[in-house]
Amino acid sequence: MKSVVKTNNAPEAIGPYSQAIKAGGFVFTAGQIAIDPGTGAITAGGIAEETKRVMMNLEAVIEAAGASMSSVVKTTVYLTKPEDFAPMNEVYAQFFPSQPPARTTVFISSLPMNVAVEIDAIARL
Repeated sequence: MKSVVKTNNAPEAIGPYSQAIKAGGFVFTAGQIAIDPGTGAITAGGIAEETKRVMMNLEAVIEAAGASMSSVVKTTVYLTKPEDFAPMNEVYAQFFPSQPPARTTVFISSLPMNVAVEIDAIARL
C-alpha cells in the first residue's frame, strides 16, 4: 500500500507526480529544485543558494511524511556543472551533520526550469 505526501511548505509538483510517496516503511521524494514555495520563484544567487532552497524543500516534504532528515538513507544529486560540486556539497553537509546518507551525484546537461541542482531522497519512516 502507498500513500501520497503533500505539503504547502514545499513547491507543488509541476507535472503528473507527487511530492513524495510513503510505501513499505519509507518515504520516496520527488526531485526538488530551488523553487520558493511561498512565491513560486526560482531562488537566485548561485549554486549555494539554490542548494539551500532545495534542501529546505526536501526537509519540508520529508517532515510532512512523518520522517526527518536524520532518517534519510539515500539521496541522488543532479548537477549541471562539475564546478558546482564543492559549493553544493558544503551546503548539503549542513543538513546532514552526522551519519550522512548514501549518495549518488550525477552530472547532466540540463534540469527543469534551467536550475543548477535537483535532489531527491529516500527516508525511513
